[in-house]
Amino acid sequence: MTATQTLAAARGSGPTAPAGEQEQRTRRRNRLTVLALVIPGILGLIVSFVFPLVYMIRMAFNEGAGNGIVVETFTLQTILEPLTDPYYWKVTGDTFLMGVAVGVLCILVSYPIALFLARTESKWKGLLLAVALAPLLTSAVVRTYGWMVLLGNDGLVNSTLVGLGIISAPLRLSNSMTGVIIGLVEIFMPYAILAMISGFGRISTQLEEAAGSLGANRAKVFFRITLPLSLPGVLTAFLLVFVLAISTFVTPRLLGGGVVQVLATEIYDQATGLLNWPFAAALAVILLVLFGAVIAAYQALIKKLGVS
Repeated sequence: MTATQTLAAARGSGPTAPAGEQEQRTRRRNRLTVLALVIPGILGLIVSFVFPLVYMIRMAFNEGAGNGIVVETFTLQTILEPLTDPYYWKVTGDTFLMGVAVGVLCILVSYPIALFLARTESKWKGLLLAVALAPLLTSAVVRTYGWMVLLGNDGLVNSTLVGLGIISAPLRLSNSMTGVIIGLVEIFMPYAILAMISGFGRISTQLEEAAGSLGANRAKVFFRITLPLSLPGVLTAFLLVFVLAISTFVTPRLLGGGVVQVLATEIYDQATGLLNWPFAAALAVILLVLFGAVIAAYQALIKKLGVS
């Protein structure tokens, strides 16, 4: 048999070659389709996020000459200035502690609600979920003003406590970090509930029933099965609330009354009040590094828990 005959026989030997070629063409077509769908999103992300982020980081290496004048240069002095100032170390520490406090309190308050909503089979489940998420329909500014009224010296909380004789003088709840934390916990609770509900799908009721049948009481079942299985959802909710809390501006400015200073308020003051854009960018870079450190810790914990 000649080479030409052999090649002809191979081409006509069966449908495997054409089928293979068809499969390859289908895969290429699918890849092109996916690429065509992804490219607009990637371009939008680059324009709306990457470019502004790069510009902000570059701005942090310039110098501010006052009155909004930016001296185009490349110096580390602008970034080193807040890192060598004890005041900004305190502001950064207060920002971090505020984020941790808001995250922990949100988890403690939202965990029972999220667990109930994830497991209930009530016909009112949809309505209850809507009620839990309803605060998201109201602006954070409006809710912050509401907390200013409630937590003021003559507000509902202090008036009630004084009227009941529990305290003799109003507590300093407004214009303080305590009031800011209270307001932020209420504002970010819906986010924590949503994050935990999505993570509670890993919890197996069969394991809890098996543990109960083996003699474990409800406390042991919760701490040894339910809580460990729900930790990924809890950590995700904490990360989300923490990031939102340390980057928020409205609530610390309004409920803090100018007394509470965090990185977001300092960035605003430097950018709009003093018109020192390089220094504001340097503070933003510090906030970005804080984000990165917490996200790295989150990834390490998730990896340690063996969650993919």
